[in-house]
Amino acid sequence: MWTPRDCALRNILLIQNDSGEANAVRDALANSSDGSFRVNWVKSCFEGLNALARAASQGSRGADRVAAVLVDLCLPDCGGIETFDRLFLAAPQIPILILAAAEDEVVARLAVQRGAQEYLLKGRLDTYLWPKAVAGMIDRAANMEVLFDQNERAQVTLNSIGDAVVTTDVLGNVTYLNAVAETLTGWSQIEAAGHPLEDVLRIIDGETRGQARNPMLFAIRENKTVGLTPNCVLIRRDGAEAPIEDSAAPIHDRHGQVTGAVMVFHDVSAARATTLRMAYLAQHDSLTDLPNRSLFNDRLTEAITLTGRYRRQLAVLFLDIDRFKHVNDSLGHDIGDRLLQSIAQRLLGCVRASDTVSRQGGDEFVILLSELTHAQDATICADKILETLRTPHRIDEHDVQVTASIGIVTYPDDGADGETLLKHADFAMYHAKDSGRDNRQFFRRDLNQRAVKRHSVEDSMRHALEREEFSLNYQPKVNLENGEIVGVEALIRWLRPHIGLVSPAEFIPIAEECGLMVPIGRWVLAQACHQAQAWQEVGLAPIRIAVNISAAELRAKDFLQSVGMILAETGLDPHLLELELTETFMVQDSTAMSAILQDLKGLGIKLALDDFGTGYSSLNHLRRFPIDTLKIDRSFVRTITTNAGDASIVSAVISMGKNLHMRVVAEGVETREQLAFLQDRECPFGQGYFFSQPLTGQACAQLLRRGIAVDDREYQPC
Repeated sequence: MWTPRDCALRNILLIQNDSGEANAVRDALANSSDGSFRVNWVKSCFEGLNALARAASQGSRGADRVAAVLVDLCLPDCGGIETFDRLFLAAPQIPILILAAAEDEVVARLAVQRGAQEYLLKGRLDTYLWPKAVAGMIDRAANMEVLFDQNERAQVTLNSIGDAVVTTDVLGNVTYLNAVAETLTGWSQIEAAGHPLEDVLRIIDGETRGQARNPMLFAIRENKTVGLTPNCVLIRRDGAEAPIEDSAAPIHDRHGQVTGAVMVFHDVSAARATTLRMAYLAQHDSLTDLPNRSLFNDRLTEAITLTGRYRRQLAVLFLDIDRFKHVNDSLGHDIGDRLLQSIAQRLLGCVRASDTVSRQGGDEFVILLSELTHAQDATICADKILETLRTPHRIDEHDVQVTASIGIVTYPDDGADGETLLKHADFAMYHAKDSGRDNRQFFRRDLNQRAVKRHSVEDSMRHALEREEFSLNYQPKVNLENGEIVGVEALIRWLRPHIGLVSPAEFIPIAEECGLMVPIGRWVLAQACHQAQAWQEVGLAPIRIAVNISAAELRAKDFLQSVGMILAETGLDPHLLELELTETFMVQDSTAMSAILQDLKGLGIKLALDDFGTGYSSLNHLRRFPIDTLKIDRSFVRTITTNAGDASIVSAVISMGKNLHMRVVAEGVETREQLAFLQDRECPFGQGYFFSQPLTGQACAQLLRRGIAVDDREYQPC
């Protein structure tokens, strides 16, 4: 910012009607010792205003600026205080010196009160003092301008920062508040000035609610910077509260004496809320808002301590949602997430306020039941949970029905610490799943060995594909009228190193639960198609090959694409591939399933309904789905000669298959009597050990070449 000090030659505008007095002033200034004054003399207020306007219009040319105005208030066109007012209004930034006669001193003083720098009585100053007086006035004006500029910058800065600033004098009375401090305290700068700090800045301890130490008085007394005590809360003028943080420091004069204090502080409500929120999120599940694994473990440890101290009992329920992956795959993860939220709310409604419901991750929940009278009381809660979860969950237009498997452990019977209790509850939960799902099971000591075996199977199976431990066997399907082999079913076998053959009934459910069924299923499909094509390449007649497809594979988004790629890579005619599906899965999401099956049929693939009669299929489902083959489950075939009910079911399925124009295959044919029964009912096809056990690819090729001889298994076509 420009000040009059910036001009080497200071221009003085002299407004004086009396020529003699004007010349005296001009001579005095012109003959100054440094010769730094240049006087522009005009005789009227009108001329003076024009001169100021011309100087202002010349902009940044500092050499032409007016450094000061010397004016006699008695002018021909204007007089008295009006003269000063008009000049000051035109150029408030230029210092004005009043030239007054002794009798006009009162008016001159009034002009000083209204903004003039000084007044001089005409006839009192000589040629030596005139330049001194004018130069001093200009310097004072320049210094005041600089101070004003600095003060203005400081004021703008203090009002622009995000922190509140309060200053006091040495007695602790408020001297300044910036805009932020005005907002936080509820006091304006004008209202607060002169008030004791305790009136304006009421600070209490947030925990004790007692008066907190005044940091500014302490800074003055100790002459050092001090911080606010923790948990300080500011009480606004209207009673509202805000936690604050920061520090106070003493203010010194140029001699180092303390003259007051300044305090800089800010509202930490948002920061503390964020900190509390972060601490909360660190211990709670973001989806369901339930305690997470970490918080649950802390509460379980605490509950164990209290239980031991007061000789109480507690129980832990480990809950897993049955077939939850199907919901995610068929309805989407958004529906799955909202289902978990619904489940969480229902679980909370099944327990007491003193109990803890935690989400461990995925679809697993753990419930801590504290202060039990009897261990068996846990079954009441578990049964209530099972019943509550069976009620369909309404999510958008979907009625989602789920069940749960629950494992129960009690302290101290089933474990001495939290880690052991949770491990045993997990074992018991898997036992509930193995027992048919939708039930609860208590932990038993023998479950340890079963769980260890299960985990061992799962761990080994994860590497079985890459280690080429899986193989396929093939069991023929036979025309019961003439003994012709009409197809084969591919059956997976796992030769586990150092263990031997592992039954598919043992490892397939584990593969489905741990997410390995998709890669294993695709390997089976590729191997089976490759083998069927290889048999043709060595001269065997084309034959239909059947492959079991799991629910997990069908739910995979790229299933259809992967089937097409396998057929293309192996060169197998799609009409020679038959996919066997279980009916229990088909009724879980019939709309989505129907679309997938139609797409498979579009490729030319045949579809079979496996284990028919063990699930919940209806004629409506059979009508909707493009099924080619019904396979009668072996559990019915096994007793057709001894159980009239099973015999009636088998007869009905054979008849229904004919009416629906579907192939019917009876599984598990093992005796001549079973074969005779099926032939009498005109069942077209059969499969089982009576015809052949599952064979390797090479052994099956030999069987396909020679066929099933008349003397094999004493088979006689009807």
